[in-house]
Amino acid sequence: MSRGSLVLLAASRNAAAHKFRPGKNLRGHSAKPQEQADAALSPGAVSVGWPQPTLPPKCLLVPESHRFDCYPERRVVVTQELCESRGCCFIESPPPAGGKRGVPWCFYPPDFPSYTLESLNQTALGMVGLLVRREKAYYPRDIEMLRLDVEFETDTRLHIKITDAANPRYEVPLEVPRAMKKAENPIYSLDFSWDPFGVLLRRRATGMVLLNTTVAPLIFADQFLQISTSLPSKFLYGLGEHRGPLLHSMDWNTLTLWARDVSPMESFNLYGAHPFYLLMEEGGDAHGVFLLNSNAMEVALQPAPGLTWRTIGGVLDFYIFLGPDPNMVIQQYQQVIGFPAMPPFWALGFHLCRWGYGSSNETWQTVRAMRNYQIPQDAQWNDIDYMDGYRDFTLDSQKFASLPSLVEDLHKHGQHYVMILDPGISSTNPNGSYWPFDEGLRRGLFLNTTQGQTLIGQVWPGFTAFADFSNPDTHQWWLENLQRFHAHVPFDGLWIVSPSLPPGHSLPEHLSLLAAVLGDSLSAKTVCASAKQKASVHYNLHNLYGLMEAKATASALMQIHGKRPFVISRSTFPSQGRYSGHWLGDNQSQWKDMYYSIPGLLSFSLFGIPLVGADICGFSGSTSEELCTRWMQLGAFYPFARNHNTQNEKAQDPTVFSPAARTAMKDVLLTRYSLLPFLYTLFHRAHLQGDTVARPLFFEFPQDVTTLGLDRQFLWGRSLLVTPVLDPGVDSVTGYVPRGTWYDFYTVRSTAALGWGRMVPGSSMNSSGEMVKMSAPLDHLNLHIREGAILPTQKPGTTSEATRRNPLCLIVALSSSTSAWGDLFWDDGESLDTFEQGSYSYVVFNVTQVGCSGEGRGASEVTIGTLSIFGVQEPPSKVLLNGQEKPFSYLDNQVQLHLRVPCPGESPSLGVSIPPLLALRVTGRVGG
Repeated sequence: MSRGSLVLLAASRNAAAHKFRPGKNLRGHSAKPQEQADAALSPGAVSVGWPQPTLPPKCLLVPESHRFDCYPERRVVVTQELCESRGCCFIESPPPAGGKRGVPWCFYPPDFPSYTLESLNQTALGMVGLLVRREKAYYPRDIEMLRLDVEFETDTRLHIKITDAANPRYEVPLEVPRAMKKAENPIYSLDFSWDPFGVLLRRRATGMVLLNTTVAPLIFADQFLQISTSLPSKFLYGLGEHRGPLLHSMDWNTLTLWARDVSPMESFNLYGAHPFYLLMEEGGDAHGVFLLNSNAMEVALQPAPGLTWRTIGGVLDFYIFLGPDPNMVIQQYQQVIGFPAMPPFWALGFHLCRWGYGSSNETWQTVRAMRNYQIPQDAQWNDIDYMDGYRDFTLDSQKFASLPSLVEDLHKHGQHYVMILDPGISSTNPNGSYWPFDEGLRRGLFLNTTQGQTLIGQVWPGFTAFADFSNPDTHQWWLENLQRFHAHVPFDGLWIVSPSLPPGHSLPEHLSLLAAVLGDSLSAKTVCASAKQKASVHYNLHNLYGLMEAKATASALMQIHGKRPFVISRSTFPSQGRYSGHWLGDNQSQWKDMYYSIPGLLSFSLFGIPLVGADICGFSGSTSEELCTRWMQLGAFYPFARNHNTQNEKAQDPTVFSPAARTAMKDVLLTRYSLLPFLYTLFHRAHLQGDTVARPLFFEFPQDVTTLGLDRQFLWGRSLLVTPVLDPGVDSVTGYVPRGTWYDFYTVRSTAALGWGRMVPGSSMNSSGEMVKMSAPLDHLNLHIREGAILPTQKPGTTSEATRRNPLCLIVALSSSTSAWGDLFWDDGESLDTFEQGSYSYVVFNVTQVGCSGEGRGASEVTIGTLSIFGVQEPPSKVLLNGQEKPFSYLDNQVQLHLRVPCPGESPSLGVSIPPLLALRVTGRVGG
């Protein structure tokens, strides 16, 4: 690497040089000797042939992979003189190939001064300690005394907080649970290094060291906070929002967290900030770490493996989640940030949008064309061109004059309307002519400059002011604006985009930035960080803007409709799932963008935002028929499925393509609609306990190391494997099939010429855990059902409303032991808090002992019409319903019954006599 491209990573501390004093672990016993904390030290980590100065022996002891960066500032040519002025080691290394970042040249020696743990006392929930730094670090306004708070909140959750002992500092205004008593049987143990201070966290069951912060000094200055740790493995996920593989590279990789309006690109900070990671340990255990901090931040990863958190404000407020499996880690994380909201049923249908319809009549023509071809669609959207001069809460009275009639027509057909909204409020209208600005100014609801004047930027409508959603009064003003507009255009949901400024219109930035953000400034394409808001300065609140806007918007929609709100936001922060879903931004019509959407949606599943998807077929650029067909197949299995593209490009809705492509798109959407009961139940489980909807394979197979790097496939829940085609010009796809029996979801058309032969419905594949080449003609998406699953489905209609009226079709995929399980959550699909109020049906299907019973509002709507059982190896002799023989069909390994069984209500006993005998009933439970 060149001196001018210094990366933000560096050296390890010699843990062997640390002096451990006997601390107290969770159970009150003396701390055990730290065996795994010592870094693997070996002299010599210097490349032969690269000229080196004479170095102190302590510097040569630090291996390259353990060098933690002492000079992380960007755009600085780091010399030996600069480095050693900080008391650090300087060793030049050969530049890595391809211009990538490499080993830092300036790194901490093992004896670099840090804080000392001066005292540690027991509290009702854990411990409180005092940290003291006797030698100043090299950043201004070093804080000499810190307070350490440790709370053993649950048996699987630990809370560690470090802040200024003498003065209050900004903390994220996020509601978090408060522990009422100390954990009684934690599955972790905690020890401390006293001088230098460090935290050592272990998993009790395995002794694995999960955190060891003694590897580099703790830095805590007013505008620079840094803490490093070793990691037990290289399998690390999360830390959004970024474009890249699901599994992060540990090869000197730095991830910046600062919400930014930019078309998704690799290696840069994107729209949201999620300082949470999930790490898979050897043996299949998992843990997660969440830093509750909203300031500009970066996380540096290195091959030790090690990790460094750096932020320019706030406090170090960590939650650690011990799992032990990855599903439980995500559940425990959401117990802190909040479980996601239950979406309305229609939100799970297919959405269609573009920027550039040009008029409401053209929009209407697209809706009619979709109906004409009987292609499923639940929601029609409009982008910013519906507005008058791009001003919020206005309508272009010429081009979009018929929009109210279009919305009325959508509602008559069981469809919905969604529009975009921007928090940049036009400030250039004559006084008294634009109520949103006039009233917002009168109430003082906009961001201000440091001089207390309304901050004016320039966005779509020209000069604009920006709503301050950290002010509770702004929420009322936002509601009133939406009510006024809703009276004219009765929209059903909102699409919110946080403020951005075009290049050349950034406001002055007076605050230094140590983190490397796209644009080299905190104010790049946003307001200046020194802007004043009600709760704090924008410097602290920037990453929270999208969250606060989503919260205000969801609240307003609930008051307007009295139903569950539907909000999609681009900018996000932890707890956003409580108020909105997310789309992955302004992608491009390219094959790589389609691939990157999968790690994107899986990452947001980890972040507690399950309602997520990408712009199907791509937003910018012109798609091809092949790309759009493949993307529609993948997008039909995004939890949030929307096709959207930009102006001045050719249309890409399903109606504009050839009959073959249009039919393929229609078929896969019908497949999605048939699975809506299953998908809706997954969202209920996410809302109730934090389960993921779209799920990485390693969540279900954590001990299968092959799954740890897979991000070209995903699961719906635990039962449905999606293997899309992500490459052009192919008619097959190779995907990983984990161990077990998997059933093909539907018929694969005959491709004997390619040597594939014909697969029939329910044909099974017994896998030992292997890569499998699957037939994938252009009209086919590979879907496989996991053995032991029962999926509730319905005959699909062209809207979710029509689909809901059809009887259930149960798909039973027997395991090798002839067992299977599934469930269904069912309510009216739109009312608030149906689960909390007991207004729902929850039905459990179980092959070994089932039946169907329950009562409650809407319960009678649940009716089983068809039952298909896969994995029946021989034709059954008979099928009995309530003791009476009923007709059935048998094809290869599938038994199909056409029934009409009310569920819940009267509970008929359904017996299927199959050699060997298999009894099937259906049981249900209502109201919790």
